[in-house]
Order: sequence, then C-alpha cells, then structure tokens
Amino acid sequence: MTDSIFALIAEELGRIAADKGEALPPLTADSRFLDGDLPIDSLDLATLLVVLEQRTGQDPFREGFRQFTTVGELAALYTVPA
Repeated sequence: MTDSIFALIAEELGRIAADKGEALPPLTADSRFLDGDLPIDSLDLATLLVVLEQRTGQDPFREGFRQFTTVGELAALYTVPA
C-alpha cells in the first residue's frame, strides 16, 4: 500500500465521519469497513469509492466488483504494480 493512497482514504473517511458528527477512530491497514471499526455505512463506502476514482483517475472496479474488507485491502486495489 502506498502512503499517498492510505492518506487519501484517511482524509476522505475523516470527512465522511465529520459530516455525520462522528469521530474517526485511529486508522490502520487492518481497520475494517462495514460492520467493523469505522463509523460508515454502505452509502458512505460508495461515496469513498467515487472520490478515490475522481482523485486517482483509477477504477479498479471497472470490470466488476473486487472483494475488500479492510482499509489496506482497498488501498492495495489502487496501487499499480511497478
């Protein structure tokens, strides 16, 4: 996972949580999305994915949904191998 993708995810999750009046717990690569550590729902997650696509120019879901559960797994989808 690149630090820049992780930072972008953290920034957007912080904004989403703040908009809901909630605090974002300390974020790690193992932080779980739905039914996990983060105060977000499926709509918030969809919003996050749209922002990531807009800000990175990448769409890892172009050919269909790819499974992820944690912040680290999501960040890895946006990390292009060298």
